[in-house]
Amino acid sequence: MRKALRSLLAATMLIGAIGAGSATAGAATTAPQADIKDRILRIPGMKFVEEKPYAGYRYLVMTYRQPVDHRNPKKGTFEQRFTLLHKDTDRPTVFFTSGYNVSTNPSRSEPTRIVDGNQVSMEYRFFTPSRPQPADWSKLDIWQAASDQHRLFAALKPVYNKNWLATGGSKGGMTATYFRRFYPNDMNGTVAYVAPNDVNDKEDVAYDRFFAGVGDKACRTQLNSVQREALVRRDEIVARYEKWAKENGKTFKVVGSADKAYENVVLDLVWSFWQYHLQSDCASVPATKASTDDLYKFVDDISGFDAYTDQGLERYTPYYYQAGTELGAPTVRNPHLKGLLRYPGINQPRSYVPRDIPMTFRNGAMADVDRWVREDSRNMLFVYGQNDPWSGEPFRLGRGAAARHDFRFYAPGGNHGSNISQLVADERAKATAEVLKWAGVAPQAVQRDEKAAKPLATFDAKLDRARIDRQTALRP
Repeated sequence: MRKALRSLLAATMLIGAIGAGSATAGAATTAPQADIKDRILRIPGMKFVEEKPYAGYRYLVMTYRQPVDHRNPKKGTFEQRFTLLHKDTDRPTVFFTSGYNVSTNPSRSEPTRIVDGNQVSMEYRFFTPSRPQPADWSKLDIWQAASDQHRLFAALKPVYNKNWLATGGSKGGMTATYFRRFYPNDMNGTVAYVAPNDVNDKEDVAYDRFFAGVGDKACRTQLNSVQREALVRRDEIVARYEKWAKENGKTFKVVGSADKAYENVVLDLVWSFWQYHLQSDCASVPATKASTDDLYKFVDDISGFDAYTDQGLERYTPYYYQAGTELGAPTVRNPHLKGLLRYPGINQPRSYVPRDIPMTFRNGAMADVDRWVREDSRNMLFVYGQNDPWSGEPFRLGRGAAARHDFRFYAPGGNHGSNISQLVADERAKATAEVLKWAGVAPQAVQRDEKAAKPLATFDAKLDRARIDRQTALRP
């Protein structure tokens, strides 16, 4: 799920059409094409928010009017925010979503750099400010969200009429996959990064297997020991936590108390370490008998004390709602914490959503997507990290996957920021070549030999800066 601050050079796009005439006719005059912002604003429902300069691109922040309910458009509309990193209408376009809020600063996803294309980045419905008012939470589901993408794609396709790819990381990778399941013909290909696939919400043994084997034994043992010690010293640490919360205006109405919030924070500790860190970071894990100051700092650095405050949860209410109604959420057995948990079962989505929002889990949604990926998908690339907990339940590829150009690769030792560039050489070349072919821009050298595949755009340290959208709680 990767953003950074940038700026964009605002320039008018002109296409010169100079025709060679006879000696008597002379040369034709240059005919300007409409400015890209003006072309987009001619589409019904589009609204301009702002433009930020960045050399070589136009970067526009826009909104697009969407139906609250795509099955019944008469039930009202809302403004959905999206951004456009425009290079040229003759280039392919990458449709990116993080599955959360959209960044309003220029950045380029890995597929966008690979194909040297345009990028449309869309905010997921119900993440503010893209939330209908009043909010009918029953209209937040994967089909409605996929229909948002389909409708925006259909509006922009006449302008950007070359090939399109869908991409996203984590919840964004899930979103890109769901989009293809419901609208399989919109995109020419999909690159889904570290996308979990919780087919059966009540069966999470895969995560227990993952934590039994991730990293080396010494690191696993020390992390479990520190996690246990954090609960042994909970009364002392919770007192500090409450003092911090009072000083910073943090409250705990949704989860119930600072003590309950702290238990959630500690339960996330081992998961969060492997989600964002590497085996080489195991040296940073403190000793079990470290000072309470050191233990407090480690827990805050890894899990984040703000995560389960009302203020930390509010931004992510739409995710927790979806986790508790369709997506599912992982559960992990913690036998080493026996006797230390005061609120068994508290770490589940219902605990993090205000009680005035009704939630009922709808079985079958994830199984349907899983079946589609295994049996009917085409041109799908899944990239996972070997040491990323969210890769414990990956999307599965069925028979004939290679013939359908479906692939699944793992970055060795990779965490939640794994991408194509981190794959072993042969898989990196294969993945890059497929993306170029799906986008319709594979050079002749790549068509002859996939090992020649590499990104078409030059690396930009600001635009392509490696980044992980860190979630300070158990969120994909």
